Amino acid sequence: MLAYLIRRLFAAAVMLVVIIMVVFGIFFLVPKWAGVDIATSFVGKQADPAAVEGVREKLGLGDPIYTQVWEFFKGIFAGRTYSGGGDTIHCSAPCFGYSFRSEQAVWPVLTDRFPVTLGLALGAAVLWLVFGVAAGVLSALKRGSMWDRSAMVIALGGVSLPIYFTGMLSLAIFAYGLKWIDAQYVPLEESVGGWFGGMILPWITLAFLYAAMYARITRATMLEILGEDYIRTARAKGLKEQTVIGKHAMRSTMTPILTMLGMDLGALIGGAILTESTFNLPGLGRAVLDAIRNQDLPIIVGVTLITSLAVLFANLVVDILYAVIDPRVRLS
Repeated sequence: MLAYLIRRLFAAAVMLVVIIMVVFGIFFLVPKWAGVDIATSFVGKQADPAAVEGVREKLGLGDPIYTQVWEFFKGIFAGRTYSGGGDTIHCSAPCFGYSFRSEQAVWPVLTDRFPVTLGLALGAAVLWLVFGVAAGVLSALKRGSMWDRSAMVIALGGVSLPIYFTGMLSLAIFAYGLKWIDAQYVPLEESVGGWFGGMILPWITLAFLYAAMYARITRATMLEILGEDYIRTARAKGLKEQTVIGKHAMRSTMTPILTMLGMDLGALIGGAILTESTFNLPGLGRAVLDAIRNQDLPIIVGVTLITSLAVLFANLVVDILYAVIDPRVRLS
C-alpha cells in the first residue's frame, strides 16, 4: 500500500508541474506566437502606453522564456515581486497572479469566493451520489419494471435539460411562486439557516443534472456486473441477496462512479458557472464571468490554475480510494 501511495504522489507531483507549464503556455506563449500583446491583455485595451509598458516590465515579458517560466513557478510556491513602471508590488505565496486593473493579488480574490463554490459542489455531490447511485442500483435490480422505465425517463430528462432552465424553473415555482424558500444567498458565518435556505435550490438543481448521469452509469455497470461469474458463484453458495449486492456487486460498481466523481467534483470546485449565475452565488464561477466582462485576465489565469489543481487533487483521492475498494489496484 505504501509503495502504491508513493507512486501516486510522485505521479501527482509530475502532473502538477505539467499543469503549471501548460497554463503558462496557454496564457503567455500562445498569445505571443499569435501576435497578441500580452501586456495589453493584462491591463486592458484602454490603458495608456505608459501603463502597458509598466505591466510589460512587471511581468518580465522581455526576459527569456525560461526566466518567465521560473518566475511563474516561483510565484506559486514562494511568492513573487513585480517591479517596473516606477513601482514595486510584492505578491505573497501562493501567488496566482496580480490584477493590474483592480490593484489586488488574485489569490485573496479566489479564497474569498472559494467557500461558496466548495459548499455548492460538496452539497450537490452528496445529493447526486445518494439519489443517483440508489436509483441506478434499483433500476438494475428491477430491470424492465415500471420503476426502471420511470427512473430512466427522469434521468434522460435530467441529462437533457440545461441547468439554467431547471434553475430558473425551480426559482419560479419554489421561491417566487410558492415562496417556500428564500433564494437569497446568505454567508454561512452570518446565518446557518439562511445559508442553507439559499443553497438548497442550487444543490437540488445541480444534483438533478449529475444524479441523472450517475443513475444511468450505475444501472449499466450494475447490469454488467450482475452477469459476472463471481456473482453467480456467490449466489450459488447461498449468500443472502443483500450480501451479494452490497459486498460483491457494489464494490465493482463503485469503480467507474469514483472515476466520474473525481472529474466532476474537481471541475465543479473550479466554479459552476451556470449554477452560480442562475442563483446569483458569489463563487468562482461568477468571478470568472466578472473577469471576462472586465477583461481581467489574471483572475481567469488564477481560476484556471485552481480548477486544474482541484481536478488533480480529486483524482489523487480517487486513486487512493481505488486501493481501498479493490486491493488488486495496489499492484498496478
